[in-house]
Amino acid sequence: MTTTTAARAAEESTAVGVVAHAKDDLRVESVEVPTPRADQAVVDIAYGGICGSDLHYWLHGAAGESILRRPMLLGHEVVGTVRIAAADGSGPAAGTPVAVHPATPGAGDGSRYPEDRPNLSPGCTYLGSAARDPHTDGAFASRVVLDSRMLRALPEGLSLRDAALVEPASVAWHAVTRAGDVRGRRVLVIGSGPIGTLIVAVLKRAGAAEIIATDMFEGPLAVASAVGAHKTILATDADAIAAVDADIALESSGSHRGLASAVRGVTRGGRVVMVGLLPSGEQPALISIAITRELELVGSFRFNDEIDDVIAALADGSLQVSPVVTHEFAVEDSLRAFEVARDSAVSGKVLLTF
Repeated sequence: MTTTTAARAAEESTAVGVVAHAKDDLRVESVEVPTPRADQAVVDIAYGGICGSDLHYWLHGAAGESILRRPMLLGHEVVGTVRIAAADGSGPAAGTPVAVHPATPGAGDGSRYPEDRPNLSPGCTYLGSAARDPHTDGAFASRVVLDSRMLRALPEGLSLRDAALVEPASVAWHAVTRAGDVRGRRVLVIGSGPIGTLIVAVLKRAGAAEIIATDMFEGPLAVASAVGAHKTILATDADAIAAVDADIALESSGSHRGLASAVRGVTRGGRVVMVGLLPSGEQPALISIAITRELELVGSFRFNDEIDDVIAALADGSLQVSPVVTHEFAVEDSLRAFEVARDSAVSGKVLLTF
């Protein structure tokens, strides 16, 4: 092997990645690109969106009950281009721009779950998750190896930059699906972070008659207005939220106070969709109000095939989400990017560019 060939081989076998080593220990470093199996493709990542779970691994060394036990490559909100197609012929061809579905359903311990809802399978893994040991590495790297079944080819005319929100928008789409028919309804969205504002955008596309969004800060509320909210309310104005009298409320703040606002802000017989993941363990909740008003409290967790609907809606322009992205940083500046992303007063979705 010549020196040039050896150097090229070494370059192909490594990539620049964002790795959480422990609490408060985030590093941009060289990571190994494994040899793909026959049903795996090599993908050059273009954009990655920083999610709340990524922040938790950095800030706390854990995301809920998923505890970081060893260094883990972060990231599950990614888009890129197929560099080397899967050898078995499955998945998109080399050169195809793709979004990524980060879940791998699995039977796990054999606990029952609805077969048409694989997101609830007990053995489901997710890119960039420490829920199991060994951890499932993510895709915040300049080059990654992914199962070909995870890849969704992007339609012509939909750029990688415009598709960078496909994964979180799919979470929002799933949540709105869990809300039921929203056409002509008054809908309250608690929390206007990236997921909350994407929920607003999906609600607008779905035909909600009136969308009211709340948040602690004016900046996120401005984004909510830009993507379709008809009215915004500061989260500290409890009386105004309680007076909304919404048909449906979607809670995306991930706090028990946000859940209380959703319960108070929905009408009798209404539905509350719980999207934001509250901390593990017991949480205070206004159960007596839920009972006496006969409210429906519905959970929403990740997504299934909604990713295909999201891609189609972004491609045809019926889903407008661009205002949700507020910052972009090169991967080399990931530490700064994470600092900005943790400050919800000044940032929406923060993207890394690879």
